Amino acid sequence: MADLFDNPMGLDGFEFIEFAAKEKGILEPVLDILGFTHVANHRSKDVTLWRQGGINFVVNYEKKHPSAYYAEEHGPSACGMGFRVKDAPKAYARALELGAQPVDVPTGPMQLRLPAIRGIGGAILYLIDRYEEGASIYDIDFEFIDGVDRHPEGCGFEIIDHLTHNVYRGRMAYWADYYEKLFNFREIRYFDIKGEYTGLTSKAMTAPDGKIRIPLNEEAGSNGQIEEFLMAYNGEGIQHIAFSCDDLLGCWDRLKARGMRFMTPPPETYYEMLEERLPGHGEPVDELKKRGILMDGSTEAGDPRLLLQIFSENLVGPIFFEFIQRKKDEGFGEGNFKALFESMERDQIRRGVLKTEEEA
Repeated sequence: MADLFDNPMGLDGFEFIEFAAKEKGILEPVLDILGFTHVANHRSKDVTLWRQGGINFVVNYEKKHPSAYYAEEHGPSACGMGFRVKDAPKAYARALELGAQPVDVPTGPMQLRLPAIRGIGGAILYLIDRYEEGASIYDIDFEFIDGVDRHPEGCGFEIIDHLTHNVYRGRMAYWADYYEKLFNFREIRYFDIKGEYTGLTSKAMTAPDGKIRIPLNEEAGSNGQIEEFLMAYNGEGIQHIAFSCDDLLGCWDRLKARGMRFMTPPPETYYEMLEERLPGHGEPVDELKKRGILMDGSTEAGDPRLLLQIFSENLVGPIFFEFIQRKKDEGFGEGNFKALFESMERDQIRRGVLKTEEEA
């Protein structure tokens, strides 16, 4: 994909997401259900590599490492992410010049030094410049497991589409400026969602390469979903990770067969209104309804631009996952956002986290 605007850091997509927990056995079942395979082990650290399609997940149990301190504070978590860049030392130097806070990542003999800066909520943001045509960080720092496919298909997901972060109220503009100043991100969407009792605002930021998308959410009132996340997570961080695929119906079936638990589906009326919302969409409504898959987009001028999406339940602490298929639509399911928000609000009421006016 061609750069959308000036790309001073040479960004080229997500390289990996890093996870951490204080003990083993919590993250691994989640990754298995998602369709990831354990493909390699770090040569000297207590770190493993899990893959599905072009998605890399790194699970870090190394002691006295920034990820360990993050897990101590937040519990099982997505503690960091890697941005692929053209020249990591150059990108790192530029980030520090612009005020980024460096993170000291321990490096052993004959291992790559991974430059990193502090991101949202203290998470680690790595700058990685190795590409597949040469020796990658995985070829140098990891040993692949014999007999295991290095690029497993899993459930059929190919790339990380976006990472949505929840931030403290009043901090959304600060973090939007962080990404804009350091990486030349731009705001491409803005949401102001109000449910019956709570609300949120969201800025969807995208990188110059068009591959790294980071929506930022903040609470618009009190006792809402963002505040509940911040309390449960003990701070700001990744709310959900979205995977993209070419066949969401088939991917859903594979996820379900592995035991995936999905968020409560929308009411039946949602599907009854699809033809009214998106006339001539051409999608199999009965199949979508059977799986609880949402659909958004536009069908103006007889040119359907659609987004199919569905969400898991919370799987890593308060973090959940989104599964999407883009059919020429580059949005984030704006038409579904309110329906999803209200569904989560009803779930909060059911669990007693949110009190209605009658109960207050």
